[in-house]
Amino acid sequence: MKAMAMPEYGGADALTLMELPDPKVAPGEVLVQVRAAGVNPVDWKLAAGGLDPIMVGHFPMIPGWDVAGVVARNGLDATEFAPGDEVVGYIRKDSAEHGAYAEQVAVPVRMLARKPRALSWAQAGGLPLAGLTALQAADRVGCAAGDTVLVHAAAGGVGSLAVQILTARGARVIGTASPANHRFLLDLGAEPVAYGPGLAERVREAAPDGVDAALDFVGGESVDVSAALLRDPTRLASITDHRAAELGGHYVWVRPDGAGLATLADLADEGRLTVFVEKELPLREAAEAWRLSSDGHTRGKLVLTV
Repeated sequence: MKAMAMPEYGGADALTLMELPDPKVAPGEVLVQVRAAGVNPVDWKLAAGGLDPIMVGHFPMIPGWDVAGVVARNGLDATEFAPGDEVVGYIRKDSAEHGAYAEQVAVPVRMLARKPRALSWAQAGGLPLAGLTALQAADRVGCAAGDTVLVHAAAGGVGSLAVQILTARGARVIGTASPANHRFLLDLGAEPVAYGPGLAERVREAAPDGVDAALDFVGGESVDVSAALLRDPTRLASITDHRAAELGGHYVWVRPDGAGLATLADLADEGRLTVFVEKELPLREAAEAWRLSSDGHTRGKLVLTV
């Protein structure tokens, strides 16, 4: 099979289109013919060796933890899906080697759910990691109907999905973003505020009594601002800043969860959640996708099509 892989840790320039052996399919796994692979900052951070202290990497390494595709065949005792089923998955395994930037990938069935019918292949490929991150962060702090929730980086890939999940639950959402993205947030159902100096004061103008919960998807000042605005410090979740836990909240590292993906798929098919794809690129242009991702100004998702 063809795959974008790396012979060793490095940056975007180390990505190479390789011909590699087809994946072996272990018991409890299915072989997925990849149609789309979402691009996430963790992909290039992992490839640069950023996760080496906590995760074993094997080479050649195929990056990519987001997949949308079609089941090609089943491993032993993998009965949850059948050949021809359209699926999505957040496929983080115990070690980094066989990812989604490839024509095929073997995936444990516990990491998969059916593909939402309402989403294109590119949209489905951008859903799993970002969608589960948003869902698990919201669940960790108990976001529910009637809550006022502050979402930082609300126009990004994770933030835009969090806004939709929260509004579907009946929460009021205040979202931080650059002014250029305020119309986008209004369309999602959030109340936009500009980030930067004076952020706490601007949020207090919108919510004089503070906020019930805060989801941080950018780190830094956002964690401190959230802690100052929260009525209950335990209802802070961050995916980027460990200090959230030190302040009484939670540091969230997203976990593979087929049931959570099924929840997201239901929301999509009910018309209450969509994935905004800023750009689709062919698999061979994965390095360009990483450069765009590392710029930090992407609205929604970048997706590789296979």
